[in-house]
Amino acid sequence: MAPNIVPMDYTKDPDVKLPIQLIINMPELKENPFKERIVESFSEDGDGNLSFNDFVDMFSVLSEMAPRELKAIYAFKIYDFNTDNFICKSDLEKTLNKLTREELTAEEITLVCEKVIEEADMDGDGKLAFADFENMISKAPDFLRLELFLVS
Repeated sequence: MAPNIVPMDYTKDPDVKLPIQLIINMPELKENPFKERIVESFSEDGDGNLSFNDFVDMFSVLSEMAPRELKAIYAFKIYDFNTDNFICKSDLEKTLNKLTREELTAEEITLVCEKVIEEADMDGDGKLAFADFENMISKAPDFLRLELFLVS
C-alpha cells in the first residue's frame, strides 16, 4: 500500500504508521462521510495514524462478518465527536450533517436531535451513554448497515 513508508522487512521497524491522508483516500473509504472519524477512532495515537494492527482492526470491524456488538462499540466511538464517552446534541448535529451531506436546515437538524435524545436518553441527562445508544440501535436492526459501515 505504501512502499515508500512501510519497509519490505516490516519486522525490523514494526512501529511504522500510515498517515490518515493515505488511508482516507483508499477506495474503500474515499466516499464515506465519516472517513476521518472512522480512522481516528481506530488510531491508537488518536490523530488518525494507523499501525498495522490498527489498520487490521479497522477493516475487521468494517467487514460484514464483524459481530454486531463490536460494530456498535465503534459506531458509538465514531459518533462521539468530542470523545467524552457520550453522544450529546453537538455530536448528533455533526452526525446528521454528515449523513445528510448538510442538506437539512439548522431547524430540521435541531428537531431531529431533540427527538433522538428524547426517545433514546433513558436516564434523562440530555445525552446518550453507550447503554442508551445500544438500546436505540437494538430497535433499528438495519442501523449498523448505514453508510458508516459500507465498505466496498
